[in-house]
Amino acid sequence: MAEEKILIVDDEEHIQELLKFNLENNGYRVICADNGIDALKMAREEIPQLVLLDLMLPKMDGYEVCKEIRKDTIISNMPIIMLTAKIAEIDKILGLELGADDYVSKPFSVRELMSRVKAILRRTKLQHSDKTFSFGDIIIDFLKHEVIKANERVELTLKEFELLEILIRYRGRVITRNFLLDKVWGYDYLGENRTVDVHIRHLRQKLQEDDKNPEFIETVRGIGYRFNLGK
Repeated sequence: MAEEKILIVDDEEHIQELLKFNLENNGYRVICADNGIDALKMAREEIPQLVLLDLMLPKMDGYEVCKEIRKDTIISNMPIIMLTAKIAEIDKILGLELGADDYVSKPFSVRELMSRVKAILRRTKLQHSDKTFSFGDIIIDFLKHEVIKANERVELTLKEFELLEILIRYRGRVITRNFLLDKVWGYDYLGENRTVDVHIRHLRQKLQEDDKNPEFIETVRGIGYRFNLGK
């Protein structure tokens, strides 16, 4: 599966290039935006694992971007590190109260910033590291890559299992087909995104869901899929 994706939001080109260079050297995939409106759009479409967010941005400032991310049920848990030349304590407090996970003042140490990035991503992974998950009469063991339904093992391919795992990890959120392609097949995959639909259909059949009325894996028309409980 692909490495973590990080969204850099900064209107200073040299800062973008510095961050992009160091993040990619540390094995991360990087996408960039230079204004708040594009940043919010990319956060919703790309669903990065972390946002490095400058405060002083054109079109929509970083405070507003942070506020909008936290209001969006799909991406509300997305980790955010604020980057800013502002150093007043009130600015830091406001950023954290709006939901930022961390705050780094410019000029910053690249080594320190990389350490904070790694720490937040590590913490996020731990939050999603449940060994098992159950729904209906199905039990999933993530370590053994095993699915049990009504006390019988369900045979899933590796891709089917990875799809199911991602949908469960991001349960309640709408996940785009492109995001699923990225995470399961890798960002350099050259096939069609219809591949996702085919695998989802097989997955539903194996979980004995009705394609016309899926119980847990919901189709969000024109976007992708969402895993729901209690339907």
